[in-house]
Amino acid sequence: MSEKEALLALQNGSDIRGIAISTLDQPATLTNERVEKIGQAFVSWLKEKMPHKELKIAVGQDSRLSGQSLKEALFAGMAHEPITLIDCGMATTPAMFMATIYDDFKVDGAIMITASHLPYQYNGLKFFTAEGGAEHEDIEAILERANQAQVQTGKKAKIIEKDLLSVYAADLVEKIRKGIGSSDKPLAGQHIVVDAGNGAGGFFVDKVLNPLGANTKGSQFLNPDGTFPNHESNPDNKEAMQALEQAVLTHQADLGIIFDTDVDRSALVDAEGQALNRNNLIALISAILLKENPGATIVTNSATSQHVEDFIVGLGGKQDRYLTGYRNVINRAMELDATLAIETSGHAALKENYYLDDGAYLVAKLLMANTDLPALIKDLKQPKETREYRFVIKEEPILENGQAIIDRFKTYVNQKKNLSRLVDHLEGVRANFSTGWFILRMSLHEPLLVWTIESDKENTISLLVEEIMPFFMEEATLDRDNVIKK
Repeated sequence: MSEKEALLALQNGSDIRGIAISTLDQPATLTNERVEKIGQAFVSWLKEKMPHKELKIAVGQDSRLSGQSLKEALFAGMAHEPITLIDCGMATTPAMFMATIYDDFKVDGAIMITASHLPYQYNGLKFFTAEGGAEHEDIEAILERANQAQVQTGKKAKIIEKDLLSVYAADLVEKIRKGIGSSDKPLAGQHIVVDAGNGAGGFFVDKVLNPLGANTKGSQFLNPDGTFPNHESNPDNKEAMQALEQAVLTHQADLGIIFDTDVDRSALVDAEGQALNRNNLIALISAILLKENPGATIVTNSATSQHVEDFIVGLGGKQDRYLTGYRNVINRAMELDATLAIETSGHAALKENYYLDDGAYLVAKLLMANTDLPALIKDLKQPKETREYRFVIKEEPILENGQAIIDRFKTYVNQKKNLSRLVDHLEGVRANFSTGWFILRMSLHEPLLVWTIESDKENTISLLVEEIMPFFMEEATLDRDNVIKK
C-alpha cells in the first residue's frame, strides 16, 4: 500500500481512525508522522475557508494512552503557522465543538483525539468548526492535503493551556438548573451513580451532579485509564450496562448513568436495574421532546424496533427511519428540521443543542424533565426475544462483496411467502415475519454483515434462524465457521 493509500485509508466516515499503538497482530497506521501531516493539512483547509483571519484552534483528548503523543504530533504539524493553539487537555467530543461557541474560547476549529469505544490500541481525530462536525467530503479533502504536505520548519504558533471541560460542565449545570426551575441544588435527595468506563466522563460527578446536590456514592470507573481495565467504555455493550445495573442495585440508587469514552453517547439504568438504552432510550427522550414539541419528527437509524415507531406515532410524533451513522441521522434531521436525531447505539443530537452529538447534554435533558423516567415509556411494548448475528466478510473488496450478499438476500426474501420485505427501506434488507421483524445491513466500521432479529413471541427466533441460516452458509465470501452471535 502506498503512503497516499495508507493516509486515505484512515478515513472512517466523517472521522479519522486507525491503530495508534502497534500490537503483535496490528501495526500502527495512525502514526505520529501521519498525524503531523494531518495537523498541517487541517490548518491549510481552515485557512482556505477563513482567509485573512488569525486562526485559533483547540485540541483535546480522551483517556487513550496514545492521546498525548498524537496531540504533540498535531501541534508539530501546525506550529509553523502564526496561529493560536489551545491545549484543552482532557476533554470530550461535544465540549470540543462548544469551544467554537463559548465566548472564552471562540475558536475557528477544534480537534478531538478519540476513537470512541474501540480497544486501547486505536485512536482517531474528530474535527469541528462553528458550522458543526466535519463531513465525509471534508475528511477526504483534509487527507488529500495531508498527502501533499511538505515538512515545515520554524515555530510561529502560540500554544496556551486552557480548561475547557470546567466551562462546559458549568454550562450544563446552569442549563439543568434553569430547566428544572427550582433551587440552586435541584437534584438534592436524588441518588445517582455514574459509570465513566475509565473514559473522559468522570467529570460529570464532581463538576455537574455534585454541584446540583445529587448523592453520587457508588459511582465507578471515573478515573481516566486508557487501558480500560474494567469493561468496554460503551453504553451499547451488554457487559458495560450490566456493570452499571449492578452498581445501581448494590447502592440502591435512583438512577444510573453511563458514558462512552469521549462522552458523545450515553445511556441510563433505572432504580429497578432496567436498562434505558437502545430502543428504550429513543422512546424516553422522544416522549420528553414530543411533549415540548407536539407533532415533531424524530430521525432514527434503520435498526430501530417497530415498537419505537408505534410509540412515537402514538404520542403524535413522526419517525423517519434513516441510514445508520451519526452524521447521516444528524444531516437528515437538519434537512427535515427534526427535533431529534438518535441512533440505537446512543448517539443523540437535539435541535435545541446545535444538533450536537452530545451524551452529557442528553442526560442533562432527561434530568431537566424532573419526573419518573421509566413511567414515560410504560406504554412502549417490549419484544419477547432479540438476537443478533454478525457475519465476517473475509474477502476483499469488503463493500462490494457485502453489497452483493445483501442483493442476493433481497431476492431470497422476496421469494419467501412467510416474509414481507419493506420495499422502501433505505439500508440493507428489512422484513417482517409473523411475530416480528429483522434487518440485514453492512456494519459502518467493521467488515461485517449484521443480522438483527426481534420477535414478540418466545421461542420463535430459533425457528426463523434454522430456516434462513443456510442462505448465509452458502456465501463463500463469509467466514462461515466463525459466526458471532449476540
